[in-house]
Amino acid sequence: MNPLIAVTLGTTLLACVLVIAGVHVYLAGRAQRAALIARLASDGAPVPAGRRRRFPGVDRRLRGTALGRRIERKLAVTGLDLTPGEFFVYMLMSVAGIWLLAASLLAPFFGPVAGLVGLWAAGAFLDWQRARRTERFINQLPELARILANATQAGLALRTAIAMAAEELEAPAGEELARVADRLAVGHSIEESLGEIAERLPSRELVVLVSTLVLSARAGGALVGSLRNLTVTLEQRKETRREIRTQLSQVTVTAYLVPAIGLGSLLLVNLMMPGALDRMTGAFLGQSAVLVALGLFTLGFVLIRRLSKIDV
Repeated sequence: MNPLIAVTLGTTLLACVLVIAGVHVYLAGRAQRAALIARLASDGAPVPAGRRRRFPGVDRRLRGTALGRRIERKLAVTGLDLTPGEFFVYMLMSVAGIWLLAASLLAPFFGPVAGLVGLWAAGAFLDWQRARRTERFINQLPELARILANATQAGLALRTAIAMAAEELEAPAGEELARVADRLAVGHSIEESLGEIAERLPSRELVVLVSTLVLSARAGGALVGSLRNLTVTLEQRKETRREIRTQLSQVTVTAYLVPAIGLGSLLLVNLMMPGALDRMTGAFLGQSAVLVALGLFTLGFVLIRRLSKIDV
């Protein structure tokens, strides 16, 4: 083999090895830097284990703003495995996609309108996730009261009973009770620790359970009998809520069909008469008519949802 060719091949292989080693060192240093930044974060919260977090720079800057803190508080009660930075970036990407889709399928005028609807939908999604998590927690309350009653009857202290319930129950009740157990372990009072759950996941059933436990821990009393009676009551309320939800399912579907009919009508008009929406929204009168129609559809959706909302 020509010596020049051998030297060239050897140099190339050495360069490839150095490049691979350099990339490995760079990635390791970047991971160490991200871990150090996470440990030195201003909120002091531990980094959750699991997947690698995306957009750390955006998340770090966003946490220092009022909007970032608000998003963080909402995400904390939804159970979503997202950081404020990830949610913010995903929200912007979704809004941009909805904007472009509406502008291309309907008319350019509908782009900003769809963007505003996307921003509202992001907030509504977090509220829906919180309500869904609260509903799941309410469904676990009868089992929680039963476990606490059995543990208390066996002679265990209330703090120990809460820690036991945190291990036996699934999320979200298990996660929330684990936080209560951790707070109790570092010296917080039962009233303060349980009151935090009532603020994070507000519901009448949880308020009754928390009040029962707090009063029993403060003044004593027949905790086992109270928890047994509360378990029966929670089971009955659970069945009542399920029956009401079943009865109102048709009304709920109607509420979502109202805006869907309006959007379908716009798409149908644009398919039957291509360019009709462009001509209609090209004038101020047409834009005003579209905004009024969208407002009426939104009003119908809100009214139907309010009329079908029954608190049990």
